[in-house]
Amino acid sequence: MRTAVSVSALALAAVALTPVAASASMEPTPAPTVDSPVDSQGLGGLSVETVQYGTHKRQSMDVWWTPDGQQRPGIFLIHGGWWSSGDKRYMKEITRSYAELGYTVFNLNYRLSGDAAWPAQRTDALAAIALARKHADRYAFDPNNYVLMGFSAGGHIAAAVGTYGDGVGGLKGVVGLSPIISPLRAYTDGEKSTNAHKRKLRTAAIKLAGGCAPKGKCSRIWASMEVAWHASRNDAPMLTIHSENEFVPPVQSQLLKQTLGQVGVQVSVFTQPGINHSSPLYREPGVAERVQAWIASRIG
Repeated sequence: MRTAVSVSALALAAVALTPVAASASMEPTPAPTVDSPVDSQGLGGLSVETVQYGTHKRQSMDVWWTPDGQQRPGIFLIHGGWWSSGDKRYMKEITRSYAELGYTVFNLNYRLSGDAAWPAQRTDALAAIALARKHADRYAFDPNNYVLMGFSAGGHIAAAVGTYGDGVGGLKGVVGLSPIISPLRAYTDGEKSTNAHKRKLRTAAIKLAGGCAPKGKCSRIWASMEVAWHASRNDAPMLTIHSENEFVPPVQSQLLKQTLGQVGVQVSVFTQPGINHSSPLYREPGVAERVQAWIASRIG
């Protein structure tokens, strides 16, 4: 059973919402999978395919693996872009770096907020994971040993998968670079802010929710988007990294650390000086190494 958690620390008095647990009724049935690759090539001993995991053109992922018959730990990468833009092609170098470390890597596209409102993005990530696990032998992938890694809006999707239900099979950890843990916090922070990025994030969160503000008939969808409100004891441990003064503040992850900690799940939150966000933050000295070490500690 899901554990309800308090969000009083956020002081969201301006938004009258009742947290609700994620349930199967709120999650659309995953789109039919398409098992055949649409592209295939070999790169320096690595095999690469682009695979459709659903019928929408955005429901695709690039799979990078070493075809040696071994079962290797997996990493699912989820790009950012305000939920409304971005593409897996911008993650190619990061994908390659983890494939060269010996992981099987799944680099995801997903339906954007202009294609479908929440929870379509979480549904897509779950469908991609399901397809990868189904065809684990093909991709030299251990279906019971993988992590998710998301950037900005992709960090929100990854973390939402990490707290979905009472644990997702085989998921050993979630990494977020500048993850938007609380769209509600982004909504309130951007209301009167002079920071253009905070204002844009507020607008992006509204679009993700289908164009409605977090009240009345839309309260359930906004509650579904709140990662920390769905903490349960079998959720995946998480590592999150923020810049101290970026527009997605570290306090978002501190809330998650508090709520998951209440049910015995570890969350490590690190901050870097400055304002860099998402991929530029990942490229700062020492950050990628910290992430890689944490992933190795989770899945070897």
